[in-house]
Amino acid sequence: MKLNERSLAFYATCDSPADNAGFLYKRGERHTAYHRRWFVLKGNMLFYFEERESREPVGVIVLEGCTVELCDSAEEFAFAIRFGGTKSRTYVLAAESQAAMESWVKSLSRASFDYMRLVVRELEKQLEEMRWGRAGGCWHSAACCKPWASGTELSLDRLPALPAVPPKENGCAVWNNTPGADQLSDATGCDGDTNPQPPPLPPRRRASSGDPGSAETSVFCRLHERYGQEVARLRQDWQDRQREHQP
Repeated sequence: MKLNERSLAFYATCDSPADNAGFLYKRGERHTAYHRRWFVLKGNMLFYFEERESREPVGVIVLEGCTVELCDSAEEFAFAIRFGGTKSRTYVLAAESQAAMESWVKSLSRASFDYMRLVVRELEKQLEEMRWGRAGGCWHSAACCKPWASGTELSLDRLPALPAVPPKENGCAVWNNTPGADQLSDATGCDGDTNPQPPPLPPRRRASSGDPGSAETSVFCRLHERYGQEVARLRQDWQDRQREHQP
């Protein structure tokens, strides 16, 4: 892979925020001596400089297809960046403290696009699962409905097994979320903005003489009129008795 040195130097020293930065001890490739270098992590690129004020980096490590692990070394708080392949180089680095080593190992392990792709895929599944649960209730196992733990940490090993995401029709989510239900093509569609259209409303029922609903309505009206007249008569009798007792 060819990299433009001028573009890399500009990216390494520009004002874009760094994911991590600090001094590390880097073991030489030919000699086992360690040299103190200033490291800057941006995305999946790990730049290292001779000094913190240096204008150009000495080198860069592209963190793709590698693993970050602790290693045994003469230096304390040492860890290694290993790449697959027999002729690939292993970078051995050492931090100045236990906290700095843990911070670097964590940030370097999450710097690759492969890791970000896995995280995005899991988050998409979680989002799709939440949408389906709100639309028609939770239709999967109870283990998947547990709320997330508080905090910003996301461990792929602790994520529960998710069911297969229901298919989409022409890029639009199916409105009928019942598993195994027949999906009508005329009840679901996409407009120009690729937004799902709601199913059409059922036709409004009109009252007719033969409709059972109209018969029930007429019976209720007769009952209401009958008891209404009785209540009015009782109220009039009560008012008359009140007038008779008045002086």
